[in-house]
Amino acid sequence: MQGEAHAVTPCEALTRLNAEGQMRKVPVGIIGPKNANPEQETLAEALGRAFAKLGLTLLTGGRMGVMQAASRGAFSAGGLTIGIIPDGEWDTANPYVTVPLATGLGPARNAIVARACEALVAVGGEYGTLSEMAFGMHFDRLVLSMLNAPVVNGVVACATIEEVTERVALRVLRLDRPFGG
Repeated sequence: MQGEAHAVTPCEALTRLNAEGQMRKVPVGIIGPKNANPEQETLAEALGRAFAKLGLTLLTGGRMGVMQAASRGAFSAGGLTIGIIPDGEWDTANPYVTVPLATGLGPARNAIVARACEALVAVGGEYGTLSEMAFGMHFDRLVLSMLNAPVVNGVVACATIEEVTERVALRVLRLDRPFGG
């Protein structure tokens, strides 16, 4: 019966809002090393694909490794991918970035990545990822980690893609905080 209310999960809510064209293109980030190992790349690609299927916009640093794998996953699922490029020219972005934004800021662009995203998921990583995670915490973003990402107080370690997507959906829908918080 149309108009009848029933409970949905946060991920189902995002999917419906996106399908009905009622969702803003809120960016969520996947961060990690440019010299990623195959396990990190496989996970990043699957995460990117999962975000795109929920209608989320993927934002990365736009280069290689985890960034390229995540972009490839989102792109292959029809998602919008944004790359905040450290170089001065947009054409240094990986081929799966649909909106390359050249900053010329080098690693300082990590602050922009963290600030622009509603949530960040670190897949592995070292110093660059650590700086994005710290900026994310500073900007009161949801920061999640997988596959031995650097340990930062307040960052939530997740074991599965389902756990990540559920937490990100709650954040995007603003359901992960007390009302008025």
